[in-house]
Amino acid sequence: MPEYLAPGVYVEETSFRAKSIEGVSTTTTGFVGPTRYGPVDIEPDIVTSLVEFERTYGGKDRLAFGSNGSTVEMDNYMWHAARAFFEEGGKRLYVSRVYTASSTEANSGYSGTTIGGSPGIAVRARFPGHAGDAHVTFTFNVGQNVLVDEDPTVAVRPGVRALRHRDVVLIRDLTSPLTARGFFVALYSKESGKWRFSATGSESDSGATHLEDLMPGHTEVRIVTVAVSVKPFAADALEYSERDLPLDPEHHLGDAPDSLFDAFATHVRDPNNPTAKYIANIARARTVPIVITNEAAFTNGVDVLHAFFTEAGGAGSPPAGLEAALESLSNKPAERSLALVISGGTDGVRPTSVAYEGEVNPDTDLKTGLKQFEDLEDISILAAPGSTYQYEDAAYGPQARAIVGLLISHATRMRYRIAVIDSGDNQSIGQVRAMRAQLDSTYGALYYPWVRVVDPLSQREMYAPPSGFVAGIFARNDINRAVYKAPANEVVNLALGFERFLNKSQQEVLNPEGINCFRFFEGRGMRLWGARTISSDPEWKYVNLRRYFIYLERSIDRGTQWAVFEPNGEQLWANVRRTIEDFLLNEWQNGALLGDKPDKAYFVKCDRSTMSQNDLDNGRLVCLIGVAPLRPAEFVIFRIGQWTADRKV
Repeated sequence: MPEYLAPGVYVEETSFRAKSIEGVSTTTTGFVGPTRYGPVDIEPDIVTSLVEFERTYGGKDRLAFGSNGSTVEMDNYMWHAARAFFEEGGKRLYVSRVYTASSTEANSGYSGTTIGGSPGIAVRARFPGHAGDAHVTFTFNVGQNVLVDEDPTVAVRPGVRALRHRDVVLIRDLTSPLTARGFFVALYSKESGKWRFSATGSESDSGATHLEDLMPGHTEVRIVTVAVSVKPFAADALEYSERDLPLDPEHHLGDAPDSLFDAFATHVRDPNNPTAKYIANIARARTVPIVITNEAAFTNGVDVLHAFFTEAGGAGSPPAGLEAALESLSNKPAERSLALVISGGTDGVRPTSVAYEGEVNPDTDLKTGLKQFEDLEDISILAAPGSTYQYEDAAYGPQARAIVGLLISHATRMRYRIAVIDSGDNQSIGQVRAMRAQLDSTYGALYYPWVRVVDPLSQREMYAPPSGFVAGIFARNDINRAVYKAPANEVVNLALGFERFLNKSQQEVLNPEGINCFRFFEGRGMRLWGARTISSDPEWKYVNLRRYFIYLERSIDRGTQWAVFEPNGEQLWANVRRTIEDFLLNEWQNGALLGDKPDKAYFVKCDRSTMSQNDLDNGRLVCLIGVAPLRPAEFVIFRIGQWTADRKV
């Protein structure tokens, strides 16, 4: 209670209304599976378009799985699922990439090379995958002279890119032979406020050239930086570049390290090398395509420059030897670049159920696979596109069944999401029934058969797993109608056909078992024609019922967090009742609940009838909520008979 100690007028704010509950989103989707490129153990960021998906996870090219020189190509089902999701109406997507390196790969699937011998400067793709192969170009830039004459000495010119502590500089005596000077590390003493230049980068004055030792009018000092350009081999990949990067490993801009090695550092701290540079900004770590590491532990930028200039290269590479390159750097821009190729990346082997399940790194707390989605609360739809490819294969079939089980287990454990399960490719009706017979969950739905589309890569027809289309239809249904409307009788926009065209008699076998079918109807096109879960419990027969309760439960969960630790008495109970009743009244007015009056559509009880003294003593508030949800009109029946005017009905 506020204190009133001195006489006066006190104006206070108070609330006369119940807290409101805002409905949560039900369209955010999570896909888990192999892609051509992208992060494996970084927390996924939301993707809102196919272009964003390609920028992070690679394009539509096929995946090449295999080891020991033997590879098997497989369609990029994750890309096709993402394309279908956005084309069908999806808006928000999270992607968890799974990757399994071949045991025979020395580089663990990463593209890479080394500059300046071994150990030297290692350049490799940030993430594993054949799509990491790229052209990397280092272009060395020599700035303008930073000295100004202040007779009888020289001073450093101020400016936007003024000389900074530990910059690498080119010092030339204009009246002497070319090799009279060379490259140095610029060192600034805060105590004396003076500059000195060291060829070894040592902080001591021993052997250093001081600014006052330079002759005015006869010496120039130019800052040397490097620009890095990365051009992936993939035709649909975007080029990445960074400019004006300092060469010295200890270079800082203020308190922030900003050298070449910091800009392209690894995204996670190495527990075996605590001094190694890493990128703490996760968003940046997702987008920077390569990693550059100081394997030789160079302590200054001059040694780094030596490593680049002693690299033997082909046409366009700078000449060997640092001194011979001075003139090239100063006067011949075309010879300032070093072009490298990083290659050797592979797509690894086809991920198993272990990779889909994921793990938590005990040293870094980074997660992979489905475990990444445990930290993302807004996911409502879950799928693993392509994981059921070769479901009937004797070798891979057990892995596919295990992955389906992991999806259902994850959705059940997380409570507020539903798993969209793909049938196997090229399954017969008997095979998909056998698959369904092994499943039972209120948090999963099975879809059959696969969808025929045109592959934009090869312009051939192919079959894509249903989950990408279904997740997009879920989102479109929720946006255009509502989550309580069954996501069925919806057009499949991208479909040219299906792997198997089903008739009514065949669906009469599949539908009662909870297998949702795609059907073709003349004059109405390709449609999703089923909305059942894989549950044996008739109370949770329909997909929209499960998803609507997910929506209600999660909305109430988030909208009543304010009640935690409030005094557990009549006033709190009344506030909770009003809050939930207002939310359910709005749902009834929107047509989501059955009943011509609110008291027939729902009830909310939160009083001593729902809580015992033991509940109160243990800090429990128990609220009982009942709703009358709408079920879909799955069977529309019209009874028609003959009638005459003089006959009473």
